[in-house]
Amino acid sequence: MIQVNAFRLLSIVLVSLFISCNNTPPPPATDIASTPEELEKKMPDIVQTAIKYAVQNEGRMDDSTILHSPKLVWQAYEKKGFAPYWSKRESWLPLADTMFRFIREAKLYGLFPVDYHAGRLDSIANLFNSDTLAIKDAVLWAKADLMLSDAFFRMVKDIRLGRLPNDSMTMRKDTVLSDSFFLEQFDMAQQAGQIHSLFAKLEPAHKGYHALKYAIPSFLDSADNRVYTTMPLSRKDTLAFRAALQKRLFEGGFISPDSVTVDSEMLAEAVKNFQRKYNIKVDGKVGDETTRLLNESDQDRFARIAITLDKYKQLPEEMPARYIWVNIPGYELTLVEDDSVLLRSKIICGKPVTPTPLLTSAISDMITYPQWTIPASIIEKEILPALKKDTNYLAKKGYSLIDKEGNVINPGEVDWTKYKKGIPYKVVQGSGDENALGILKFNFPNKYAVYLHDTNQRYLFSRDMRSLSHGCVRVQKWDNLAYYIVRYDSKEITGSRRNSVEDSLTTWLQRKEKHTIPVRNRLPVFIRYFTCEVKNGRLVFHDDIYGDDKAIREKFFAGK
Repeated sequence: MIQVNAFRLLSIVLVSLFISCNNTPPPPATDIASTPEELEKKMPDIVQTAIKYAVQNEGRMDDSTILHSPKLVWQAYEKKGFAPYWSKRESWLPLADTMFRFIREAKLYGLFPVDYHAGRLDSIANLFNSDTLAIKDAVLWAKADLMLSDAFFRMVKDIRLGRLPNDSMTMRKDTVLSDSFFLEQFDMAQQAGQIHSLFAKLEPAHKGYHALKYAIPSFLDSADNRVYTTMPLSRKDTLAFRAALQKRLFEGGFISPDSVTVDSEMLAEAVKNFQRKYNIKVDGKVGDETTRLLNESDQDRFARIAITLDKYKQLPEEMPARYIWVNIPGYELTLVEDDSVLLRSKIICGKPVTPTPLLTSAISDMITYPQWTIPASIIEKEILPALKKDTNYLAKKGYSLIDKEGNVINPGEVDWTKYKKGIPYKVVQGSGDENALGILKFNFPNKYAVYLHDTNQRYLFSRDMRSLSHGCVRVQKWDNLAYYIVRYDSKEITGSRRNSVEDSLTTWLQRKEKHTIPVRNRLPVFIRYFTCEVKNGRLVFHDDIYGDDKAIREKFFAGK
């Protein structure tokens, strides 16, 4: 096996050197055949010339076409003596019709037809239907054949792995697909004469992925592709803002065209109707979230669907049997066991200036009535400036100043003016009902020093916008999660000891005692950023609170 793989690798290298070191002229602009049989004879030479030229010119086959994977295309056609795969004697083969349809309907997979030569292929197909001379042009047939193959290879990659770059969280093992994998898929498609079932096997198995994908047809059917008035981000010119708002709501059908005058009450009701449609807080006020949604088109929303589908492709092919899923833009924690949702809880996540990091870990222990050791970043940005103004600041907040030996230091005896950034002390908030961590904390290893926890500001869960923390995740139903963990850890224990940990947890909480509870069966935690999902059968878009999707779109989906 090692010898076969080595030989295959050597062959690929030699082929690459051969086709890269020869200055091949471009394929002819046209080559008309007098008969279908002559067309068939001309094709291999033109195909070979076109691929070789593309390899030598960074994929450029001609002035309007760039092949994405020219070396893969070369390997595929070399096996067939450069004969065409998708056509025969002035006719498309059935598989080509399927591939054409798949490219045109690529959005159903969260893909963009433009990435798969859609425009050029449609142009050539239309020429064949309308021009009796064009259908005899061996160059057009050759280029169309190569573009279909190139589109196939790119679709395999995009459906299997997506278009986003690998990062520290990507958990797929096959983050790079080998040439042999692509060629194997190509051979299977050609032999079976079908594409849909092959591509379906390349997709992620995650329920969330398929729910989102199945929501695409209805989204596209109702998509509004009109260009609307852009709302100004500044409200300094109130008259201009109101005029833009009224025009935007009129364009969207939220204000009746029969309305002669629009008063404040009518405008507020129109805003409420807009807010109901996009599943955000209905208050008739045009805040930041409403303004962002007024300026977001269905084209923007489809891009977010595409990005989210690609994020699913970065997850492991098989998720753990049990795990916690935290979706930051959705402000929600979900506890999943055996594909069933056991718990849903509201969360509070980091502010845009102190965002909650994306990570994968597993809960290792829980602490009742924890102390809060304030992170260095908060000390630098908030506490040190406050101490320079008022040395009683820590006492007012219920914080203690601790030195390296564990001694409590009087803040009034420290010269705070000499510190510009860090300080040689810890700032600790003691355990209790007023502690910022609440009365229970869930620890899991991570380099960001964040965790899940209760909060002493439980009233904040009633808000719709809950990006309010310094980066940690506050969990509304922390108690349900804690008792689930101790019960799961105890399920293999028999007799009176089975309920001991659960009873102890209850007792410690009642007595307001600090205890650490090790978690034997570590519970995986996935903290992710998905701005759209299907909930209760409905496609829901969440606010892009950190601007992550916007940045991804600008970098990887520009102009789409």
